Amino acid sequence: MRYDVTLPISPEMAVWPGDPPVAVEYLDFGTVKVSRWCLGSHAGTHVDAPRHFSAGPGTVDALDPDILIGPCRLLHLPDTERVTAETLAAHDLAGVTRLLLRTRNSDHWRRAPRVFPENFVGLDPTAARLLRDLGVRLIGIDSLSIEAKPAAGEVHTTLLAADIIILEGLALANVPPGDYTLICAPLKLQGADGAPARVFLEG
Repeated sequence: MRYDVTLPISPEMAVWPGDPPVAVEYLDFGTVKVSRWCLGSHAGTHVDAPRHFSAGPGTVDALDPDILIGPCRLLHLPDTERVTAETLAAHDLAGVTRLLLRTRNSDHWRRAPRVFPENFVGLDPTAARLLRDLGVRLIGIDSLSIEAKPAAGEVHTTLLAADIIILEGLALANVPPGDYTLICAPLKLQGADGAPARVFLEG
């Protein structure tokens, strides 16, 4: 079974407050159709590269494809309001290098994809530190930010400083928990801090 866990990109979609909205212009050259799309690097389903929280190296075009593609585990956390180390420690994560989290955020995207969810579920710093210590290389979630409010940047900096790829904005409402093969293909934007991605799960 293959699941497309990518949010559709459109001018009507919700974006992070303050980020540029998606805009599209359709150009007609007779028999040839062309469109011009304008969107932020963190629109919809996207990856965060280390440069997102640093002026140093670690851009999206340099991300290791061996981390973006491979075995992953999907956890379902339907009653979790804030993902903590205790939340994650309740699950067997031994040997897991790619971890995806399905929360109530996915139900929101299914119901109201045009509305930004103010009370989204994210990680707290204890969860980020646990993932780092476990050796996780990629963490994904179904919110537009991995970091629970109030966000001070500690979750992002903990993960990105450890070269952990962050995958945000996943559409996981129809995917059962379990083990899958992750296929994550972000746009190869040279020098970028992040990029929209097409993401599939096979299993």
